[in-house]
Amino acid sequence: MKKIVILGAGFSGLHIFYKLRHLIGKKLDITLIDKRSHSLLKPSLPEVAFEGAAISHSLVELKHTISSKGATFLQNEVVEIDAKANTLKLKDTTTISYDYLFITVGAVKDYDAIKGYKEFGYSVCDDTQAQKLWEKVKHFEGGNIVTGAAKSVWGTRVDAPPLLAPCEGPIGEIMFMLDYYLKKDRGLKRSEDYKIDIFTPGEIFFEDVGDTPREVIGKYMQEKNLLLHNNKVLKEIGKDFISFEDGTKMACDLAIVIPPYSAPVLLQNSDVGDEKGFIPTDKQMRHLDYQNIFAAGDITALAQPKLGHIAIIQAAIAAATFMKELGEDIEIPPHDLEVFCIMNMGGHDATLIVSDNLYGGKTDKASFSPISKMMKWGFDNYLYYNKGHMPPDIALDMTDKLVKIL
Repeated sequence: MKKIVILGAGFSGLHIFYKLRHLIGKKLDITLIDKRSHSLLKPSLPEVAFEGAAISHSLVELKHTISSKGATFLQNEVVEIDAKANTLKLKDTTTISYDYLFITVGAVKDYDAIKGYKEFGYSVCDDTQAQKLWEKVKHFEGGNIVTGAAKSVWGTRVDAPPLLAPCEGPIGEIMFMLDYYLKKDRGLKRSEDYKIDIFTPGEIFFEDVGDTPREVIGKYMQEKNLLLHNNKVLKEIGKDFISFEDGTKMACDLAIVIPPYSAPVLLQNSDVGDEKGFIPTDKQMRHLDYQNIFAAGDITALAQPKLGHIAIIQAAIAAATFMKELGEDIEIPPHDLEVFCIMNMGGHDATLIVSDNLYGGKTDKASFSPISKMMKWGFDNYLYYNKGHMPPDIALDMTDKLVKIL
């Protein structure tokens, strides 16, 4: 049997695991390694931050989930990858060998790169940050709110869109959900008691989609007097201000920021990552230098933007490519990326966005409706109750048809 190690239990890591599970004990011995005991379902974190949803509904327990399928789960941290020797060194000094390695560790949200963040910044990017933000928001009495994404820098080994922000979808949820909460639940008056400013490091807000979604989002921003500031590269967060590299400042009583994305130190210090530590792969998700290493999701250099839907596409490709190599009768999906997200806007409203405009395609749609909110609710609950297992292909096909109707 081939010895397989999956490094990371996020969207892509779990999707690969579920794709391969039928081969466990027959062709494969699978070990999944993650330093956390639970996988974090990040799409539901805005509900934690702005609605006070229980964080437990965003966590999938890993040990029983993995072992019940006949695989091994190790809660540990890999501190060294020796790709030439096919070994991993763990934090407890244990060494693990592999025949094939799947790297799905995701990207690091680099809060330390922002001066003043630890003292004055908030975010929705992980479970700790989302809960911290909820405690701040539910006691917020009004003032100047500023939200936006910091600038990220990528490597150059693969041909991927050079986005300045890794993903601005969460910024949409932040501004709309916070506005809804303060106005509807807290009774504060927009423009009188609070105002929300949004910044983007790029010339265009939502640079990963085309004109149609941007026009839909822009329309609701104007209606709610949410002010956009372009070409603003974050420099510092202070007690009552936020400043940018162009020398400008904004008054700020609450800064909610998507930090820069970086690769884990493990990959920055190895020969597996590119010059920034992200994994360079071909479009079948195989490492450019090591034939027995695959990668998927945010840690790959090809994943632009850093988005859960793209992580799932890449995970399916990586698993299929590997199974094909094992002799399985399977078709490898094409690396046809698209932006697909459902932006919660508070209450019963949400906007569904589908666009492959960034990759030269012609699909560029946005649908604002309660149906979109219902779809997000259904998807988040399905993931939770099925332990991070994506819906079956037939359900995904039905979703595609519904999207076309909308």
